[in-house]
Amino acid sequence: MKLPKMKTHKGTQKRVKVTASGKLMLRKAVPKKMRKSKRTLYATRGDIQAHKTVEKAIRKNLPYS
Repeated sequence: MKLPKMKTHKGTQKRVKVTASGKLMLRKAVPKKMRKSKRTLYATRGDIQAHKTVEKAIRKNLPYS
């Protein structure tokens, strides 16, 4: 008897990167009302590491990472 396959959550897969060392990297959000131009905001946005409180929930959505 085979077990059912674990499914990867596609929304999480598109938003989270797993580094080679196993860290979860998220996109850094940009506030809606800012005085700087959008071009400079999106250029400096970058990635941030996922907080340890939400890491367990993210890893549950990405079973093969």
